[in-house]
Amino acid sequence: MQKTRTAIVTGASRGIGAAIAKRLAQDGIAVIVNYARGKDAAYAVVATIEAAGGRAVAVQADIGEPAGMAVLFGAAEKTFGGADILVNNAGMMQLSPIAETDDAAFERQLATNLAGPFRGMREAAKRLNDGGRIINFSSSVVGFYQPAYGVYAATKAGVEAMTHILAKELGPRRITVNAVAPGPVDTELFTDGKSPGQIEAITKLIPLGRLGQPDDIAGLVAFLAGPDSQWVNGQVIRANGGAI
Repeated sequence: MQKTRTAIVTGASRGIGAAIAKRLAQDGIAVIVNYARGKDAAYAVVATIEAAGGRAVAVQADIGEPAGMAVLFGAAEKTFGGADILVNNAGMMQLSPIAETDDAAFERQLATNLAGPFRGMREAAKRLNDGGRIINFSSSVVGFYQPAYGVYAATKAGVEAMTHILAKELGPRRITVNAVAPGPVDTELFTDGKSPGQIEAITKLIPLGRLGQPDDIAGLVAFLAGPDSQWVNGQVIRANGGAI
């Protein structure tokens, strides 16, 4: 009997992360549903997965803290016998021109968007089962280079660089490392702080004429986590409706 695979999904209590957790569970994968502060939302994701016949547990850990990723891998090993897939989804965004970005805002984004995924990749390099999958999250803003996105885009560019390098380092173990770079997706992370007019203007830049939905991104992650992607390695895949 084939062993059930296990995925760790960071930032899985809402938005894209929640959609990914549900989709992977639908595909028969056991899921560690990570949350930092959204306990009730994370447990609601687990309840939805279990109601559909899947397996999941909610695990609190702040991936912006040094010990956060080790906690998640420990939970996967204790609960499901190990981890096969890591989805480095958790992130934060604080927009401001570089000249107006204070050290605290810089450090917060660096800790969550770059240091967290780095520690996840480092932990996965040591503890992920052979033949596994690492799926990082970048952003299409790395290609847009828009004003006010300087620090956020820089952290995501760092994730892309580590994705390419780790793919080469882990290739001998048949572990693939790829990144997903979404464009505008209709989530709280994107809409917070934007007026309806700003959102409409951004939507008009997308050839498909709509914002992305969390399930659009979850489907791509499911492909990268599944058997049909075994020859896809070291890639950054932009999912943005053709905006760039």
